[in-house]
Amino acid sequence: MIRIRAKICGLTNEADARAALAAGADALGFNFWPGSKRFVEPAEALPWIAALPARVTRVAVMVDPDFSTALRGLETPGIDALQLHGDETPEFCARLAAAGHRLIKAIRVHGEASLVDALRYPVELPLLLDAYRPGEPGGTGTTIDWTLAAAFVRDHADRRVLLSGGLTPENVSNAAQRVRPFGVDVASGVEVPGQPRRKDLSRMRAFLDAIRRLNLAPAARISGNSPGLY
Repeated sequence: MIRIRAKICGLTNEADARAALAAGADALGFNFWPGSKRFVEPAEALPWIAALPARVTRVAVMVDPDFSTALRGLETPGIDALQLHGDETPEFCARLAAAGHRLIKAIRVHGEASLVDALRYPVELPLLLDAYRPGEPGGTGTTIDWTLAAAFVRDHADRRVLLSGGLTPENVSNAAQRVRPFGVDVASGVEVPGQPRRKDLSRMRAFLDAIRRLNLAPAARISGNSPGLY
């Protein structure tokens, strides 16, 4: 097992972001899609996002941006990568990646066909496997099929796969051992119940501690000790 990265997503304030960083997160996600209940206004959030330590990967989440909007986000100080959660095409992603930009492409998994389609995206792009729910691009708290995800990771070892969808401090260790992903991603699973804009610090620490214990296990094969996702 390689060292598993951990991303805390849906952060809406600096205090929670710094708490996630202090607890050991490799990456932090900020939702720039206005349709999200975890939306942060870029003009208001970017000053404190840019002030976060550079050792963490700071990820802007967008849904179906046009090319100029995506490019502008990637070139914004404080943003290290863009996570695309809509119907962005492989060609769209390849064009951004060819310019040297870092992307994560979210794949809403609702059967093997969606994973076959995922292989059309450039191999250098990390793929985030998330749950499918009609009309919702992510952050649903729904668990995906871990068996299907595990087979995808096993059969495509050249891909960096992030596992998302319904992860919690209680199940992330089991999920990570079954799927063996490059990283895990959580939003709703570490929130204050009923308050999607606030993280529960004890649950966030418990989630990250569970990953830390896996990474310290004797069976772990440490690969790449640098912080962040890249």
